[in-house]
Amino acid sequence: MTIIESTVDVNKPVAEVYAFLSNMNNHQRLMPENIYNWESTEDEARFTIQNMAKLAIKISNRVENQELTAIPTEKAPFEVELKWTVTDNGDGTTTAKHIITADLNMMMKMLASGPLQKLVDHQTERLKDILG
Repeated sequence: MTIIESTVDVNKPVAEVYAFLSNMNNHQRLMPENIYNWESTEDEARFTIQNMAKLAIKISNRVENQELTAIPTEKAPFEVELKWTVTDNGDGTTTAKHIITADLNMMMKMLASGPLQKLVDHQTERLKDILG
């Protein structure tokens, strides 16, 4: 398994960060320009990653103010799990971590790990920008 992660501190309480992340409609605002054909509900999202794949994901697990896990609802190019964890820092700020766990063979790892790292870094930075 390949684990790709990015962590950011957000100047908002954990409940506010969790509430934002728990609605898949908000995730479109976290995506880079190479994501298009976005459709979402509170629990599910479908989108196309330019030159890569179409993905349909849904939130499969919620632990309030702690973590959210999303998994593919349709056949994906590889097994993948997307997880956000949020931790209350005790001072009104929250540490948010975005973790993608993917079952990549060596060829896919060489092709996909760079773009996936860019994706998680972009999403955590956007989260910080949006929520301040």
